[in-house]
Amino acid sequence: MNKFKQETFNDFIKDNGVYGFFPDSITLASGRKSYFYANWRNVVEDVYLTNQLAQFILDFIDDMGMKVDTFYGIPDGATKIGIITQNNHAFRSDHYKKGSHTLSMGRKTPKTHGALKDRYFVGAPKGKTLVLEDVTTTGGSAFKNVLSMSEAGVDIVGVISLTNRMQKTTENTAVSDMFKNAGFDFYSMSTSFDMLPIIYNPTTHGEELGRKVEEEFDQYGVNSLKLL
Repeated sequence: MNKFKQETFNDFIKDNGVYGFFPDSITLASGRKSYFYANWRNVVEDVYLTNQLAQFILDFIDDMGMKVDTFYGIPDGATKIGIITQNNHAFRSDHYKKGSHTLSMGRKTPKTHGALKDRYFVGAPKGKTLVLEDVTTTGGSAFKNVLSMSEAGVDIVGVISLTNRMQKTTENTAVSDMFKNAGFDFYSMSTSFDMLPIIYNPTTHGEELGRKVEEEFDQYGVNSLKLL
């Protein structure tokens, strides 16, 4: 019986304001214009909610039968998620003791000197490492981090995006394909295809906004999206 319940996780996302809409477009870090946001700030600013999120992540990887020694969050967005998930992972282990689990954190800006692992990490990941990303748009930042980690000798067993916006990379491919072509398994715990129809209400948000979001996916999405 699966531990991870997609509908429950989607409700968690909705109830905690991870998704929302803008009446006027904003410019994302990727440089693209968008009429919706996906942001985990409301969750990771709260210890109770972050612990709940960690349990969702642990249930998700348990269902896949994945063996993980270290959970690592891409800085800065997923740093706290990685730390809390690793804590929860260690606490429920049957061999939790001094020296049994590493607590790893990445540097947003790598150092220019020292050992390779010290340049990228405050405490390098050990063993089989699962990389966590909060929100994936083009995937460029996470991909760069994963390549650097692999170069530093980290054994990466997979990359998990909490929220995949389901938009194409700058090379016009799916983010999952970009990672898989480089030899890394990529998983999404939720996608905009699932969440936006749940969040969007034409009465509240207006049909014009719905059309603009649909046009956004026509331009950038791996597939089209119908809201109206």
